[in-house]
Amino acid sequence: MAKIHHLLGKNARNQVFLCLNKKQGRRIADSKLLTKKMLQKHNLSHPKLYAVFENPEELYAFQWENLPGNFVVKPSRGLGGEGILVIKRKAKYAGEWYLMGDIKIDIAQIRLHVFDIFAGRFSLHNLPDKAFVEERIKIHPIFKKYTYRGTPDIRVIVFNKVPVMAMLRLPTAESQGKANLHQGAIGVGIDLATGITTYGYHNGKRIKFIPGTKRKVNGLKLLFWEETLALAVKIQEIIPQLGFIGVDIILDKERGPMILELNARPGLDIQNANLAPLRRRLERVEGIVVENAEKGVKIAQDLFAERFADKVLAKKGGKIVDVLEEVKIKAADKRRIPVLAKIDTGASRSSIDRKLAGDLGLLTPENTFFTRYYQSALGKRKERKVIGLTFYLKGRRIKTSASVTNRAHLKAPFLVGIRDLAGFMVKPEPIEATQYRRTE
Repeated sequence: MAKIHHLLGKNARNQVFLCLNKKQGRRIADSKLLTKKMLQKHNLSHPKLYAVFENPEELYAFQWENLPGNFVVKPSRGLGGEGILVIKRKAKYAGEWYLMGDIKIDIAQIRLHVFDIFAGRFSLHNLPDKAFVEERIKIHPIFKKYTYRGTPDIRVIVFNKVPVMAMLRLPTAESQGKANLHQGAIGVGIDLATGITTYGYHNGKRIKFIPGTKRKVNGLKLLFWEETLALAVKIQEIIPQLGFIGVDIILDKERGPMILELNARPGLDIQNANLAPLRRRLERVEGIVVENAEKGVKIAQDLFAERFADKVLAKKGGKIVDVLEEVKIKAADKRRIPVLAKIDTGASRSSIDRKLAGDLGLLTPENTFFTRYYQSALGKRKERKVIGLTFYLKGRRIKTSASVTNRAHLKAPFLVGIRDLAGFMVKPEPIEATQYRRTE
């Protein structure tokens, strides 16, 4: 359970992190139309825009009958999912459709709804607003057994170009097909390393099953996972004035992840869905220099991995390893080099000798996730790189990150930390190191 002082509360969010969102960034995030304009300019995937209404003349001149059978009507500056009409299919007669709850609606009713949008009924500070019609992305087949009619989305919190937390939001009958937790949708935590769902949260309570079913909320592996995280980070690359942002993404079967909208004031229930404190994660990535979206994703998967898939493997019975084991490390030229490794459950991260990492061709800028700076015992400022690394232990391929240190004075040039030992059982008795020979 997360310690209470590690949780991010509203006051800290507002005073410490929301101030990182500058006026220009908030202006874009608060307007779905400005967001779409930026996405189109930078060629980032998003639902197609069919029409924009700024005044009654444009509204009355629009030919609704020419739209596809399903679409969405939205306010540009709407909050919390309010004011959104999700049209599911055409009805028997022209000019009539069915909403997600099988309620029939016609053109006159849609126009009345748009007039409410014009009046600012659903907008920030109740200011006059614009309305628009966009493509409705149909539910991906993997979600059909988990959701009620509407389209689920993925909320990703991004800070310092690193996705620090994510959750899947599942529409329910209570939320009327909308993926908004405050309207009754389900929030499900996601392991950043694997894209596998973990814990469930609904109406203030933890849940293990989709309400009314025996289907577990955990164990669902999301498709296009790394692409989804990278897409979220790219928002901060194109809008650097948004330092702390929630990015809502939907999955299309053929086109993959698509950005739905941005939230410059993301809610905090994502912590309940993940059973993890957001503040601690934010502090861990603060100040790290992140070169691009791909590096940001690697950092997130390294720092915040729950290794949920490995937990599942461990329940099925793990392999036994000794305190000293031979592993095979994948070099830059794809060779698998046998190396003596120490299995250390007291260390969090795996680490590799600096000379060995260089000999294997792994100390390249492209393979460096980030660099940490620290004070030595003598007070000197030193740096420690963290690099990408793949190794094989007992026939299992483990893709991870490792600290680069000086291990020349130690018997084993490679150390396997507990983060990479999920699914293994470690014998406490050491074996003779002399039966192994270090391969240079």
